Amino acid sequence: MRFDHVGVATRDTADLADLFDGLLDAPVAHEETFDGMTVVFLELDGGGYFELLEPREGGAIADYLDREGPGIHHVALATDDLPAALARARELGVDLVDEGPRPGAWGHEVAFLHPRSTGGVLVEFVEH
Repeated sequence: MRFDHVGVATRDTADLADLFDGLLDAPVAHEETFDGMTVVFLELDGGGYFELLEPREGGAIADYLDREGPGIHHVALATDDLPAALARARELGVDLVDEGPRPGAWGHEVAFLHPRSTGGVLVEFVEH
């Protein structure tokens, strides 16, 4: 496992991307509309990304923003074997949001672990 990105829920990806680019010298590496939201990946020098998530319609991120406000939504870790990572989580008694891989942004397969089992942190596994 290695750090991949931190997902940040926002109501305005453009403004936040401009801020983080100026603040962190983190240019846009990828942008797409996916699953009812705008997703913008900002590349960090030295590896990893900030993933900005702005809802375009209802859904999990819209609900999160209504409930929690803008901020860190999840932490993503890259794995070379997503099914094996999920099996290990199951063996450790971790509650899974996704029982198996599903399509994620940028064409990657992803799966989430429930925060009630991970110290209050929504963890995403990403397979590139």
